[in-house]
Amino acid sequence: MSLTDSRLRRLWMLAVAAGLLAPGQPAAAKERHLLYAASPGIRNYVEYGGVGVLVFDMDHGYKFVKRIPTWTTVPGKEAENVKGIAASAKTGMLYVSTLTRMAAIDLLTEKTAWDKAFEGGCDRMAISPDGKILYVPSFEGPHWTVVNAATGEVIAKVVPMSGGVGPFSNSIRPFTVNGSQTLCFVNVNGLLGFEVGDLRTGKMLHRVEVAGFKQGPVKRHGCPSHGIGMTPDEKELWVCDGANSRLHIFDATVMPPKQTATSIAVRDQPGWITFSIDGRWAFASTGEVIDARTKKIVAALKDETGREVHSEKVLEIVFDNDKPVRAGNQFGVGAKR
Repeated sequence: MSLTDSRLRRLWMLAVAAGLLAPGQPAAAKERHLLYAASPGIRNYVEYGGVGVLVFDMDHGYKFVKRIPTWTTVPGKEAENVKGIAASAKTGMLYVSTLTRMAAIDLLTEKTAWDKAFEGGCDRMAISPDGKILYVPSFEGPHWTVVNAATGEVIAKVVPMSGGVGPFSNSIRPFTVNGSQTLCFVNVNGLLGFEVGDLRTGKMLHRVEVAGFKQGPVKRHGCPSHGIGMTPDEKELWVCDGANSRLHIFDATVMPPKQTATSIAVRDQPGWITFSIDGRWAFASTGEVIDARTKKIVAALKDETGREVHSEKVLEIVFDNDKPVRAGNQFGVGAKR
């Protein structure tokens, strides 16, 4: 926010009059919270936001701010599915991956720093705390690519030789972990709900089924629950229900987690759920923004044309004096240590 803002300017003038600021000393800028949504973030469905990274103003009702260009869609060819999004406030960089490649975008200039394809393609990636390394799983393949986040150069290729089932009852789909990394909460094929695993012993502890709702046909992903998130304070688990177009909420302060009376209806079949950095807002892949405390929908994302925006790849970035100072992530993971 600049001194052209009338309210801030009045405060600055009062501070100068009171001797708290010198006349030439600028007033402190207010932090700005922005939500970044990569599109097409539901498969390659451009009808849910087109192509690019869409930015929304979290401080003003999630109003559309701008579209950052990514890849140009070639006439006659389908758009590339976006598979992941990550950002680092420390380096000021944003990363978006597709089935085949990844681009690095400077958050200040919004220019592409590099755009590279990786062997085996790209799925949902993660970034190191210092923003220097990207960990990129191949697309449904056996290896991970370790990438220099500044240059896009490959540092290493890791083949963990890990299966997608482990001690759970079926193939693993989305999952989340608590902040101490002792427990994981896992969606699996064929289950409306989730299973709980002990990360220290490698054992499955509990199978938790959503009560009061039946499984049914789903449009995508092929499993009843594709998407589970833990609130940053680790008090709740939010679980996606595709067939019933709902989010079910569980009390995570008890074990096994207990289903609450709250079930939130959304405008389409959800396939992902994550949260703002402070845990105040929940972001459904169907585009609704939900007050995590009241469980009320407060906004529904729309682009510059008024078209609904749906995306499974969203995160919050906080700016101060136009500089990124904090970045969230696309994963709804616990934050307690």
